[in-house]
Amino acid sequence: MLENEAFTTHRRGFLGKLAAASAAVGLGRFSVPAVASGEILRRGAAAADPQFAAWLNKITGKHKILFDIPEPNGGFGLAWARVYLNTTNDTYGTKDAENSVVVVLRHGGIPLGMQSPMWAKYKFGEFFKINDGATNAPATGNPFAQPKPGTLPIPGMAVDELISAGVLFGICGVALTVYSGIFAKTMNLQADAVRKDWVANLLPGVVVVPSGVVAVGGAQEHGCAYCFAG
Repeated sequence: MLENEAFTTHRRGFLGKLAAASAAVGLGRFSVPAVASGEILRRGAAAADPQFAAWLNKITGKHKILFDIPEPNGGFGLAWARVYLNTTNDTYGTKDAENSVVVVLRHGGIPLGMQSPMWAKYKFGEFFKINDGATNAPATGNPFAQPKPGTLPIPGMAVDELISAGVLFGICGVALTVYSGIFAKTMNLQADAVRKDWVANLLPGVVVVPSGVVAVGGAQEHGCAYCFAG
């Protein structure tokens, strides 16, 4: 497993950026691109964002659970998703496709949903304190996507493998906006261009949701049990 250290400095940066954006607009709201904005869930109704509504409406399994990943946590949330499917199938005689597993990547968990070239280009391993287990150096690629055989402790726990098994992945639109702004500032780039680059290079099947917290709430409203995995 990969080592994941606390990164208090990045949390402060995230909250500071969020507060600054909120203050600029006033009344506690902040402007984000359309994919991460709009009216959030009405009680008992679909979201204004059709993509988010469609994502939530896929939660139809016999057994439903949400894994909330606000930090990489060595990939444990991904491992637990696979363990849940394996043991649910063994216990109840179901198959992967008959169950609904939802994974929400938010805050510091967002790099898990991005393709390896983004890790190398933006040095996610260094920034998010995620080390390569083999070298103990900052990871330069996503270790939880298209892994070499035997590199992960539980077969089938990679993001792409879980998606193929029907697991729903949502990635926080607010975190993408805030963190891309932080990276843009330190790299002297345009924040919107960085965000677009990240969204264009999400792992196939990872869906941008308005925010991680509204996705966590929406999944529970659709019947998912909650498991903190960060």
